[in-house]
Formats: sequence, C-alpha cells, structure tokens
Amino acid sequence: MNLTESLLHALKDHGARQIFGIPGDFALPYFRIIEESKILPLYTLSHEPGVGFAADASARINASLGVAAVTYGAGALNMINSVAAAFAEKSPLVVLSGGPGQGESRSGLLLHHQAKTLDSQFQIFKEITCDQVRLDDATRAPADIARVLASCLRHSEPVYIEIPRDMVAQPCAPVVAEGAQPVDPDALAACVDEILARLAGASSPVLMAGVEVRRYGLEAKVAQLARRLGVPVVTSFMGRGLLADQDVPLLGTYMGVAGFPEVTRLVEGSDGLFLLGEIICDTNFAVSETKIDMRKTIQALNGRVTIGYHTYSQLPLAAVVDRMLACLSAGDKAFTVTPQVFPHGLAADAQTITPTDIATAVNDLMAVHGKLPIASDTGDCLFTAMEIQHTALVAPGYYATMGFGVPAGLGLQAATGERPLILVGDGAFQMTGWELGNCQRYGWDPIVLVFNNASWEMLRTFQPESSFNDLSHWGFAEMAAGMGGDGVRVNTRAELKAALDHAMATRGRFQLIDITIPSGVLSETLARFVAGVKRLNAVK
Repeated sequence: MNLTESLLHALKDHGARQIFGIPGDFALPYFRIIEESKILPLYTLSHEPGVGFAADASARINASLGVAAVTYGAGALNMINSVAAAFAEKSPLVVLSGGPGQGESRSGLLLHHQAKTLDSQFQIFKEITCDQVRLDDATRAPADIARVLASCLRHSEPVYIEIPRDMVAQPCAPVVAEGAQPVDPDALAACVDEILARLAGASSPVLMAGVEVRRYGLEAKVAQLARRLGVPVVTSFMGRGLLADQDVPLLGTYMGVAGFPEVTRLVEGSDGLFLLGEIICDTNFAVSETKIDMRKTIQALNGRVTIGYHTYSQLPLAAVVDRMLACLSAGDKAFTVTPQVFPHGLAADAQTITPTDIATAVNDLMAVHGKLPIASDTGDCLFTAMEIQHTALVAPGYYATMGFGVPAGLGLQAATGERPLILVGDGAFQMTGWELGNCQRYGWDPIVLVFNNASWEMLRTFQPESSFNDLSHWGFAEMAAGMGGDGVRVNTRAELKAALDHAMATRGRFQLIDITIPSGVLSETLARFVAGVKRLNAVK
C-alpha cells in the first residue's frame, strides 16, 4: 500500500463517502491514485470555491467527513473562503492539497504557485483548520493521518493535509484510527444532574437545537431526549432543517423579531433555555425582541457545558446526550405544541411573484410529491426558506458567504442520491451557478430556483441609496441549455406553478427556473428582520 492509498482508506474508514476536487500539477500524482484506486468516487468541478462548498455540504448532510482535493497555491488558496465558512459553522471538512516535493523545496528557486514562502499556505490554513499535517515522512504518516482525522471528527471543524508530490507513492502502513477520548464519569454525572435539576425546576423550559446536533449525528437521540423531558423544541436560524424528519414537539425556528411570534415569546421568556449544540452568534441571537441573558441558559457546545457562571470542560455533546437519556425514565411525556403554520395554496394567477409566493409554491409542491432537501445561498432566498415547511437544509446561516447554494446542492445530490432544491439569488448565481455545467457528467438533476430581482437586494435593504447594488438580467434561463439543463423564465404566479410542476416531472437534467421578482419586494420574513434590526438599532 502506498501513502495515498493509506490516506484514502483512512478517509473512507472515518466516514468519507466521496471526494470533490480540481486537479493541478502539484496534485496530479495523488489524483491519479484517487482515480485508479477507486477507493472513493471523485467528482471534479470547475472552480475551487465550488469544490469547498460541495464538500462542506456533503459533510453537513451526512454528519460525516467531507473531502475537498486541490493543488498547491493557486488551488488551495482559492478555496480559503469555503474552508473559512466550514470552520465558522463547524463542518468536518478535510482539505487535501498537493505540495512541492523535497527536491523542489531545496532547489533555491521560487516555485510557481508559491506565495510568500513555500510554507505560507500551510501557515494560512492554520487559521481556519483545527489540525494540520504535511505528509513528508511515510513512517510517521499513519499516526499523523489518524490524529488529524480524529481531530476533524472530534471538533467537527476542518483539517488540512498536504501531500508532497514526491511522497504520494511511497510505501506506507495502514492507518489505525485513534480511540475515543476518555470522559471523566464523575464530571459527566455531576453535569447531567445539574442540567436535569435546572430543567425540572424551570417553569418554562425550552430546548433549542443547534448545528452540532446534526454534525455529531444526534438528531434521533435529541428527539428522544425532548420527548422524555416533555419540553418544547425549537431550532435556531443556523439550525433550521434539524429534526425535520423526527418525532419531536418542534414549534419552529427562533428568529427574534423576524420569527414566529409564539416561538419568540417562548424562547425569550424561558427560565430554562437549553442551548444544545448552539453557536452563540449574532445571526442566532442579535435580533432578540427581549435580550436573552446567556448567564441564565444551559449551553452545551465545543465539548463543554456552561451553566450559569461555571463550565464543565471536556464533555462531548454525544456523551452528555447519552447520559441524560440514561438518567431519564423510559417513556415519553405527554406534550402538545402549536407548530408554526407555513403558507400553502398559491393563487396561480397573473400577479407578479414575491419571495413568499415562492415559499408557498414549494410547500404546495412538497405536499404532493414529498419533501426535497434544500441547499440555500445567503440573502432573501435563505429567509424565504424559513417560510418553507421543515425539511433538510444546508445554508451559510452564520458565515453568510455568497456562492454556497449551487455547489452545495450538487454536494447534496452526490452525497445522498436525493434530488435537491436549490435556492439562490441572481448575484450569488453569477459567482458559482456555472457549476451546474457539471451535472450532465454525473447524472445530477437539481431543481434550481433563481431569485432574480436584478439586484443585491438584501444589501439594498440596509443602504438603499447605493446604485452599486444594481445588477442586470443575464438570461440565466437561456444559458441552461448550453450547460446541459433546461431553463425557463417566469414572471407570474401561474407561470411559477407550471414551471415547478414541469421541473418535478422531468428527471435526468437540471431544471433552472429564473424567477423575476420586482425590485424592492422582500419575503415576509426578511421584511420583519430588516424592520426589527432598524428598530433595535434606533433604540441603541
């Protein structure tokens, strides 16, 4: 077995199911082994940011390793933004990069693709990964690979592996996975006892599920935990899509001033708010109607639990959930909630289309054909997703990078085999929409809804006087055929319904619906969000 084969087997054994990549000269040797060994399937895309987003989405949807493979310098550095998004939102992404060989490193010449020094790339990735290794010693490589992959899964954060091109075929032993880190049973017992006591003593306990619940594959257990506790459950904005297919008393998504009023009142009035796997960030909590005192919450995140003014360290989320289930008597408590109501029944008429009309049309579609997993970009398309019934969703809810949606949708279909729905604005589509041209090679057929208002409309809501937010119509629907798909532009609600019905009935080619939205027209959720933010800022 050579070094690359050892690495590929280790990736597969740790849960990776495919690799997304773009080759380059420093990566060609290890790409050849990926292709010829067939240990993991390889999907090549067109631009490194798309590679990173697709691999990130595959990690999110399957709660397993996502793998992005690139070349040194021009490839890896072009993927920095995608990796930063994965780091910010705790996605277990493995970055594989080719690198200069030892002889090249000692030549005394500057090498093409080199930035400042040969080590600059390695140092840059230290900022946005939790562990790194350069595989320049075949004897040490198995232990290094095991450590880095364990870090990726343990922390649910990206890692960086650099493969010098003269090392890829060196003989190498198999990788033996690291064992689970020990957990202090006394600390775990004391922590869980305190959590349960806090929840039992609360008059209005609430469980808010965050991204780590999906990252660590805990959705079924958390649903069981909620039923045994008999507490209402909400997700955060970042956690939207969690528990969508579980039997759980799920009310909706907490969005403060922009959200479902019943959810907002429940969360902000809770005296026992249990933040389970929740990232404490502005997109989740900065738009609270009533500021939440985080000192009075229970926070389980990043391998620790904070209750009031003290913290239990080195307690993985899975261990906490398992211990809570073990301490609770079997059997579900009776509990009823009034779930959020989503819009249904689109009036298929000659009226122009609003984002909320799009949500309504999608809800109608899924009511007939079943749920579709969704990949959404940032902007009003993501706020519109909050008006769509609960279904699996991947989106850059905190890092909020543009360009995520289309390649993430491809990552979803590659990782799950399910046909995804992609929500993307026209500005973001200009960045990475062209990755759809790769669908034909792999048999992917997503349904793509382009929110086309010829504008960076969400930016305009905060600074309407700036003309640089104006975009022009690019004719995305007309371009679809050249990329191997079908496209149609729609201007009315009747045309939207007909296009969605046709797209759902057509398999084997991606279906792009270019939806004309009048300038200044927002989803109801984004309109509430903007109004709320302006109101809160005025108070300050």
